[in-house]
Amino acid sequence: MGSLDGKVAIVTGAGRGIGREHALALAEAGAKVVVNDIGGSSAGEGKDDTPAQSVADEIKAAGGEATANYDNVADFQAAENMVKQATSDFGRLDILINNAGIIRDRMLVNLSEDEWDSVINVHLKGHYAPTRHAAAYWREQSKAGNQINGRVINTSSPSGVFGNVGQTNYGAAKAGIAAFTIIAALELGRYGVTVNCLAPNARTRLTEQTFGDIAATEGEFDAMDPANIAPVIIALCSDDAQDITGQCFFVYGGVVNVLKPWAEGTLLTKDSKWEPEELLSKLKEEFPQGIAPEGMMPMMVKATGGGGVNLG
Repeated sequence: MGSLDGKVAIVTGAGRGIGREHALALAEAGAKVVVNDIGGSSAGEGKDDTPAQSVADEIKAAGGEATANYDNVADFQAAENMVKQATSDFGRLDILINNAGIIRDRMLVNLSEDEWDSVINVHLKGHYAPTRHAAAYWREQSKAGNQINGRVINTSSPSGVFGNVGQTNYGAAKAGIAAFTIIAALELGRYGVTVNCLAPNARTRLTEQTFGDIAATEGEFDAMDPANIAPVIIALCSDDAQDITGQCFFVYGGVVNVLKPWAEGTLLTKDSKWEPEELLSKLKEEFPQGIAPEGMMPMMVKATGGGGVNLG
């Protein structure tokens, strides 16, 4: 697999956790990186330039090239400025990693309108806005006759693809990102752009209440290390990955699970309109134990071969 020498990448939410590891790995692979982070709390409150600047400085200290960006990804104009910064500072844009997010967990019966709106805004609009402006840039480059090998990698979540109690806002946003990925891949392929997403499982600020006390035994592989996610990013950003698009990858430790989208499942058919009682009888016949979400615990056990934990 070739290096990413000469590539220019934007990584949102790159001041800490998974985003930081993405930025460092991209720089190590040769890419020039715009390190975006508004520097707020895990709930999206406040602003601090330090996280983004620290990662950019870390990349430069290691011999790479990086600039910091402190814009709000959910601000449409700020997202455009982010893309313009990449092309101004480094002359081009090849890679967009949408990673920024916040969390405001609450059971549905207690979930406030603001807790819903803020999470949907940062995650879902925060993916749309940067991707919209990056896509416009790549379309113009394509129209000008330039060869495009663009990459967009979005960040869904196990909570979005499997579900998790207490995260209707977060899970809905993350499920939306998975759908956004599939459709954007269909639309942007004509310009030479692939679009994929990750559903990462790792120890970060957003999952510290769930995973904070899960520490690796000294000398053993730490499956919760956010650095485990970065190799998937580098692989998907390679020019050799041009035929991989519209996919969602569940990543946990050494597990990379290419997920399937919604499928037909059990099909019930007849040659005329169903009567409600008839349909209910058929459903009970097909599903004598009833129909309910599988839940995340079985999925976790199946994927890792070990004990399950709630996914962030």
